[in-house]
Amino acid sequence: MSSGKGSKLLRYVEHRIRVTLQDSRIVVGTFLAFDKHLNLVLSETEEFRTIRSKGDRSTVVEERQEKRSLGLIILRGENVVSIAVEGPPPPEKRGKITPGGPGVSRGAGRGMVTNHAGGAGATGAPMGLGGAPVHGLGGPGPQVMQPGMGRGMPNAGMGRGMPPPPRY
Repeated sequence: MSSGKGSKLLRYVEHRIRVTLQDSRIVVGTFLAFDKHLNLVLSETEEFRTIRSKGDRSTVVEERQEKRSLGLIILRGENVVSIAVEGPPPPEKRGKITPGGPGVSRGAGRGMVTNHAGGAGATGAPMGLGGAPVHGLGGPGPQVMQPGMGRGMPNAGMGRGMPPPPRY
């Protein structure tokens, strides 16, 4: 059985990882999610930048590292050079975040179909969407749908070039 890069990365969800970026910055954070482009979602993230001060004739005089706290971030996969695991997930957060992967989707919240009495019509559609059309929603009005009416056949006495009906 062949396993893709996605399944290998799934093992490290919730782990602390170190990501090296193209501009030589290093980002360390808790790995939450990724996609097919290798875009990464990290939480509790810190960025480390190495700053070199140059002296005379391009010699490095001083090299220091700046640390910056970033929090929750999304890294574009295009900028990722390497990923390394720093450590296991923190024990107090275990089970808080469920790993991604194939599963069953279920609706939750507004718009969720309920199975109470009268909630679904004979067609199994949610209330208001099954059976007869709802006035004001969807297609044309009932008079347009009658045989012999509509675009192709005008009402008798109301065609082009005919005078309006008399008013009394």
